[in-house]
Amino acid sequence: MRGEAAPLRRGLPRVARGEPWPPADDDALPAPTIDAMTGAPAATTAATTAAAAAATAAPVTALPPAEGSPAAARPAVGTPSGSHRRGLPRVAGAEPWPPASAGTGPTGPAVAASAVAAAAGSEAASAPAKPAPVPERPTTPERTAAPERDAARERPAAPAPTRAPNAARTAAPRARSPIIISTRAASAPSTSPAPSTSAAAPTPAGATTGIARLRHLPRPTQVVLGSLALLLVAAVAVLAVRGLTTYRVVQDFLQTYPGEYPLPDTVESGFPAWIGWQHFLNAFFIVLIIRSGWQVRTEKRPSAFWTARWAKTKRRISLNLWFHQALDVLWLLNGVVFVVLIFATGHWLRLVPSSWAVFPNAVSALIHYLTLEWPTDNGWVTYNSLQQLMYFIVVFVAAPLAALTGVRMSGIWPKRTTRLNAAYPIEVARAIHFPVMLFFVGFIIVHVALVFATGALRNLNHMYGSSDEVNWIGFGIFFASLVVMVATWIAARPLVIAPIASLFGKVTAR
Repeated sequence: MRGEAAPLRRGLPRVARGEPWPPADDDALPAPTIDAMTGAPAATTAATTAAAAAATAAPVTALPPAEGSPAAARPAVGTPSGSHRRGLPRVAGAEPWPPASAGTGPTGPAVAASAVAAAAGSEAASAPAKPAPVPERPTTPERTAAPERDAARERPAAPAPTRAPNAARTAAPRARSPIIISTRAASAPSTSPAPSTSAAAPTPAGATTGIARLRHLPRPTQVVLGSLALLLVAAVAVLAVRGLTTYRVVQDFLQTYPGEYPLPDTVESGFPAWIGWQHFLNAFFIVLIIRSGWQVRTEKRPSAFWTARWAKTKRRISLNLWFHQALDVLWLLNGVVFVVLIFATGHWLRLVPSSWAVFPNAVSALIHYLTLEWPTDNGWVTYNSLQQLMYFIVVFVAAPLAALTGVRMSGIWPKRTTRLNAAYPIEVARAIHFPVMLFFVGFIIVHVALVFATGALRNLNHMYGSSDEVNWIGFGIFFASLVVMVATWIAARPLVIAPIASLFGKVTAR
């Protein structure tokens, strides 16, 4: 099977800003002939190549350049006074083409082409003829294609003949511009090997800390793990404090400060009846406030909205936010009544510290609690110093902070008072409001736990029954109040809240 004429591979231009070399209009060299049966090159391939090389190596007569042109003063390529521009090698690993010896003399290109043709002819003549194997069965184009490809890969590439430069193109070569040359050199791809990145330690893309992994666990699992962690911390604290009480200095401190100090003589013992219902209302409102506040914080798409009827600017808020703010108003009203009553009856002396001895006695009471040896104080007469400090913080610090930060974030805060908003930014209110809620949650948990751990019946009688006796009256009232709080917790849904909210404004689904 004989191959058709294959076009030459065009390379870099011979002159600046010229076309790729050789020109596109030059004749293509004939492809080598390959035996269809054996895949070996035919004997006439080398001879044909040599003949083509000899024919193309003949000198071409160049047209004389015009007088006064730059080409007239510059010798043409192939003349005795000129030299060829050496380009890329014709075969891999060889020297640049044409050879250095072919650059001088009128017969340089012809001699080089003759040498190449003679070498190709001698190689073809010296190669022994291989007998063609007889196939056992008829071959198909698919079966003969593989031997042809293998023979083409193993056969060395024949050197391409040297073509004489086109006289019309090389008669008046342009002057090379150093700017163009430098631009080509700068745009040439770098042959330096890229730095290896295999030695760098891989950084895991999804690396997370232990706390971040816990956030992806189910909520019940988080609650269980958190409870176990708190129990572990409490157990370690109890063991550590019990070890400290074995030291003499700690024992002397506990004897000097028993955990309470005497109150003024004007303070009456016991609890009036209004303390019981004030305590119930305070617990009722604060539990629902915490629940609704958490719903406001975590809801993504409110189920209903509420709009005030009397407001000039129709500002919509979510139904859960309205419920939260309504509970805040009721809780604040109950708190105002409580503060008025404690100052009217002198009960405030049991809540407000009146001596600096409250601090060391509070530390002594804390040590007693941590060692699980409860203080021996009588709550009907006076609180211990730790209780007094905590109740003072709840009534006179935490509650006002919750109210002030809540008002700043609510819709009743004036929006156009620039100076007031700059003095009290809403970001500060948000940063304080949520930690205050967490403080109330922690206080409720610890308070209820200590009430049941240090004598439940007697303590519940103090809180709800206004009695120092040990019976089930206070516990019954507490249980009834607990049922009311649980029922209200379950009923506090948009289906129940919406009719109540519609009495004070307009409730819409969107």
